[in-house]
Amino acid sequence: MKNNQLSYTKILIIHALIAFAVFAMPFLSKIYALLIPIVGFFIVYKTKNRNNEVLLVAAYLVGAEVFLRMTGGNFNNEYTKLMVIVFMFTGMIYSGFSSNSVIYIFFLILLIPGILITTALADFNQNIKKLLVFNLSGALCLAISAIYMFNRRILFSDLQKIVAIMGLPILSTTVYLFLFNPSVKDVVTGTQSNFETSGGFGPNQVSTILGLGMFVFFTQLILFSKSKKEILLNGFLLVFVSYRAIVTFSRGGVITGASMIFILLLLLYYFSNTKGKRKFSLVFILTGVLAAGIWTYSSLQTGGLINKRYANEDSKGRIKKDRLGGREEIMGSEIKLFLENPALGIGAGMGKEVRKKTFGGEVASHNEITRMLSEHGLFGIFGLLILFITPFALYINNRHHLYFFSFFLFWLLTINHAAMRIAAPAFVYALALLSVQVEIPKKQENSVD
Repeated sequence: MKNNQLSYTKILIIHALIAFAVFAMPFLSKIYALLIPIVGFFIVYKTKNRNNEVLLVAAYLVGAEVFLRMTGGNFNNEYTKLMVIVFMFTGMIYSGFSSNSVIYIFFLILLIPGILITTALADFNQNIKKLLVFNLSGALCLAISAIYMFNRRILFSDLQKIVAIMGLPILSTTVYLFLFNPSVKDVVTGTQSNFETSGGFGPNQVSTILGLGMFVFFTQLILFSKSKKEILLNGFLLVFVSYRAIVTFSRGGVITGASMIFILLLLLYYFSNTKGKRKFSLVFILTGVLAAGIWTYSSLQTGGLINKRYANEDSKGRIKKDRLGGREEIMGSEIKLFLENPALGIGAGMGKEVRKKTFGGEVASHNEITRMLSEHGLFGIFGLLILFITPFALYINNRHHLYFFSFFLFWLLTINHAAMRIAAPAFVYALALLSVQVEIPKKQENSVD
């Protein structure tokens, strides 16, 4: 255990140093972005994906995406999604996939009519390829990830490795945010989402990945801290990540991370015996105290403005008319478009073009559900039904998947406030499809039903 702890600590230190190095020499971010898949392919080739190494590499890419994008490391906005897709295909070549995962191939087929409508109706001046890639890359990443992970057997301890791997570059992101903006007090002047505290990048995406980081380090703290040093280390990381998530002033990721933690605690309490329930009652209390401490410190650092942000008030304490930062109007326009075009929708990516005329500028959708309805019509409804029903159909015989509800909730809440701009919701959704077991025969660890 001592050696494991030393190794874990060293790895965390390395990832903190990555943030320092990239902050000092930004060009290193592109080198970092290249090294991840190169090293990943070497690992997968060497191991022949015997223990689902593609999931570890993909998880690391997902955790690193926002860091790479905010530091200029990504070669394009879809780089991480593309790499995740490539690694999932690689995993299928080595380890196959379940024939029952064909349901997600059908999900992709349901997107085709919307693509055809776009190619038929889009103006010649529009970049149709860019339009389609921007709007469908998230769905493609989800489907391919889901096909690989569908009912794939995995030990819970190995699932936690995947979760922890995601957290490593999230630590780099958090350290970079501190270096970019060490004093929150100096830059917070209102209750709007803050680009300064978000590393100069989109607060919505930063909040989303840090919210996921909150869950990662919380699980490390309460389930996998085997010594006082580990408890202190993971406790500090949880506080550090949570604080920087809150001060982005983007509420979606924080609420999502807190919800994931809350539902996990409820499940742990429900499945515990009488003695375990007493212990988890104490965990509930300590978690509440910790949350109150983080919030109080954040409030002090922001001069109370964070309280007003979550109360939907402006800096002068006046209630704002809309609660979702203008998203209600976009969602309303998408529902209206669906009602006007219920059968086939208006075409993949065309919602943004329609809103350009309505709102006088390009306004991308933040809600994947209403976007699917408006752009894909009835086919979008069928696609959403597949995404909603399939994980629960698998969960009936998959009760050992302790993180199932947290993963599904992350996907559901994220696509409602940040769509699928980053790979995280797609990949985490697919993790909910894994067949998690406490102990299985070694020869079956990499198999699928």
